[in-house]
Amino acid sequence: MATVLYGDFLWESPYVFSAYVALKEKGVPFEVHTVDLDQGEQKRPEYQAASLTARVPALEHDGFWLSESQAIAEYVDEAFAGPRLFPTDLRDRARARQVMAWIRSDLMALREERPTTTIFFAPADKPLGPKAQIAADKLIRVATALVKPGSPFLFGSFSLADADLALVLHRLIASDDPLPAPLRAWAKAIWARPSIRSYVERERPPLKKA
Repeated sequence: MATVLYGDFLWESPYVFSAYVALKEKGVPFEVHTVDLDQGEQKRPEYQAASLTARVPALEHDGFWLSESQAIAEYVDEAFAGPRLFPTDLRDRARARQVMAWIRSDLMALREERPTTTIFFAPADKPLGPKAQIAADKLIRVATALVKPGSPFLFGSFSLADADLALVLHRLIASDDPLPAPLRAWAKAIWARPSIRSYVERERPPLKKA
């Protein structure tokens, strides 16, 4: 049975991004089915029953369904042969999971003012507000602590934490918000990976105006 990734219709979800990059980095052949969230397709009874959480991304592999991007990433890493998606060192692996969990649960003000549509469709036309700037400052502080000068990756070799951190930094890069040059260069270098370019350069439908 084919491996299927269910993603958002607009291809702008950071969570679908993470699951997509995981499959690409592993070299897993997979199909993509899009779910139109604006039309409520995620609420269809058959999708709710299979995915449990009725969200995207969801992965279907040999009849097994799994949703939530970090769970998908860890499953893909263990279920398929290929390069590791998480560091081999125990503490580095724990730190990578910490970074990924933090990105998914914090920086809400920044995510509201710099949604991923500003990366994949059009940049923001207003400077960051006070709350979003506080979140941006926190992001810069954490990223500065993680990104080591002269090292292309956070933990010696590429991990999904690199991809997730690069994406959140691109919330600032895309709208030309202030970002220290070393972090900007690091995020752009990660952004050049083929697995990431494959997601970034996908054809997208026009963004509907609110």
